[in-house]
Amino acid sequence: MELHLNRVDYIQVGVTSQKTMRLLPALGKKATQKVAIGDHDGILTCFGMKKGEAVPVFKTLPGQKISRMDLGGAVGTPQEKIFVCSGSQVRGFTKKGKQFLTFEANLTETINAMHVSGADLFVCASYIYNHYCDCKDQDYYLSGDKINDITCLSSENLTHLVPVLACQDRVLRVLQGSELSYEIEVPGPPSVLELYNKDGGEEILYGTTDGKIGLVQIGEGSAATKWEIDNDKKKGGILCIDTYDIIGDGVNDILVGRDDGTVEVYGFDGASEPTLRFDHILSESVTSIQGGCVGKESYEEVLTATYTGWVTGLTTEPQKAEAGPGDEVRMSKEIQSKVEALRAELEQLQVKVLQGREQYQQTSQSSTAVSAVPVFSINDKFTLCQDDASYSLTLEVQTAIDNLLLQSDVPIDLLDVDKNSAVVSFSECDSEQPNGNFLLATYRCQANTTRLELKVRSIEGQYGTLQAYVTPRLQPKTCQVRQYQIKPLSLHQRTHSIDQDRPMNRLSLVGQFSFAEIHSWVVFCLPEVPEKTPAGESITFYFHNTFLGTQLEANYCKGEGHFRSDNISTISILSDVLSKEATKKKINLNISYDNNDDSVSHTLKMIHPKLECQLLLAKKVQLIDALKELQVHEGNADFLIPEYRNILDESANLLEEYKKQPAHLERLYGMITDLFIDKFKFKGQNVKTKVSSLLEILDNYDLNSLLDFFNEA
Repeated sequence: MELHLNRVDYIQVGVTSQKTMRLLPALGKKATQKVAIGDHDGILTCFGMKKGEAVPVFKTLPGQKISRMDLGGAVGTPQEKIFVCSGSQVRGFTKKGKQFLTFEANLTETINAMHVSGADLFVCASYIYNHYCDCKDQDYYLSGDKINDITCLSSENLTHLVPVLACQDRVLRVLQGSELSYEIEVPGPPSVLELYNKDGGEEILYGTTDGKIGLVQIGEGSAATKWEIDNDKKKGGILCIDTYDIIGDGVNDILVGRDDGTVEVYGFDGASEPTLRFDHILSESVTSIQGGCVGKESYEEVLTATYTGWVTGLTTEPQKAEAGPGDEVRMSKEIQSKVEALRAELEQLQVKVLQGREQYQQTSQSSTAVSAVPVFSINDKFTLCQDDASYSLTLEVQTAIDNLLLQSDVPIDLLDVDKNSAVVSFSECDSEQPNGNFLLATYRCQANTTRLELKVRSIEGQYGTLQAYVTPRLQPKTCQVRQYQIKPLSLHQRTHSIDQDRPMNRLSLVGQFSFAEIHSWVVFCLPEVPEKTPAGESITFYFHNTFLGTQLEANYCKGEGHFRSDNISTISILSDVLSKEATKKKINLNISYDNNDDSVSHTLKMIHPKLECQLLLAKKVQLIDALKELQVHEGNADFLIPEYRNILDESANLLEEYKKQPAHLERLYGMITDLFIDKFKFKGQNVKTKVSSLLEILDNYDLNSLLDFFNEA
């Protein structure tokens, strides 16, 4: 069944956070619903639609930024009470805007996730979960990693309310009281949870920061994954999910909002797994999504809120009505009056802008003038992409971006991003200078660009800071700087387990350091490690290298640390960095190694398919110009052997692939060179003089010759 939805923009409020818009229950079966939305100005706005216009029901005064919203009410009654979080405070409002609750949660941090169920209130800060019943403290739990979202299950099959936490370490934690009942591993860091059936049930939908969606059935002591949808098309991360029967087939459809502005509707078609039925791209990230009826009675729609506060509907109502002869005059009058009203509003705004400019000029030239820097909000995300071992930097600004300057004090490659239409230019850098730059790149944006997506790839072992200077189209000119740490083992990603049968190298540290100190060193070295020191006396983390597929196990406690990896270069980097960090704190370390020679050939075999593929690609790209010249000279390519004809046919794709992976071959050469140097460094030998011979072997690459060279050197 085809689904056609038409876009309608309703209203704009301030900048919004994730899950801060809800639809209030309808009064009748096909009646329109009121919309409640909270923004960063602390204003809670509730509006409804009348004759195509957004009419406010109520609006609160500005205050602290609203970070989450939920609806509640007595069990079995319409859930029409509005609950919002600001800082560590939860406030409750009736549907008419009367405040009936102000509750201060005993949290030192901002509440970033909330769920309301009857008299039960569940709130989460970064690592802390609290459950209150009738505003009285019930349960408390300290999570092992950052909590991104919470929901709570209630059904006839479950004997009690079951809270579920979505945690950054790719785990859903199911609680019972103040205790962890069990964990569910999911394929990415879960960013959002939603009940599949709002009236009760045991099924939970989750969305991940890397764009995957799944459905999990929760039981008393275990869970079962019903289905998972991969993010094959490399769309943005999931920020919000809702379930609503928009197609009208009696089965709840899944509505999804992503951080790249994509809105999706998944239907079931009688199958057990959902299929994509509709998608639409908005120009900025979708922070909230709801299914319901807003614009016109009987016409259902997907309602979205975006980062800059636009409330937009994708409605089933046809936008171009087929007017009969008698309707034409009425239709044109309706449209005419709308156009006139918009023109009048535009004129008023232009007058206000002129008055504002004049006032600014007068105040800026007076003797008591005070320079005021315009404040603007930036939503940024710096995440490691597992598929291509690169970092994605997304910057979203509430106003149009004029330009962006990227500066890095470590070697990084900028990769092409198809969605990015900004013009990039590079400046010469002098990396030899102390505190010198390895990268200076300026992106000049087209008009009305509010979102930029960039991709960078780092080199493990080289660490420092990447800085983004964001200049919006505002007067007077102003700029904000954002910093992102490039870590020594930047291409490693957390995982739940590793292959224990691989040949492993071991690094052991013993010294007078605390658990918190060694944890801070591991945080400095590796991404995706929680900043907070873990509870307990020791911890084990597992990682895999997204570029090579090698693995790392980190196990440490007070006074002792053990690191195991099948890549000797990983051990070498860790050894160097941990020694430096300990020296800064004037802590003496007793360092010991246990190296496995088999691990070197194992790592070379893992690099082999990538190296072979890149050499073949480079060889084909080198032939393209010569083959094209031959084709022009001969008039056609029929005389060429099939292999060369195929290169000509695929030339555009080959060049595109080669362009997308700058310095890929050099990077692989660098990894093999590091592996060679590191192998002999641990044996106390300096083999830097033999690197030129190694590069000669790589230029005439053959795996067996390379393995022989490593063994003979």
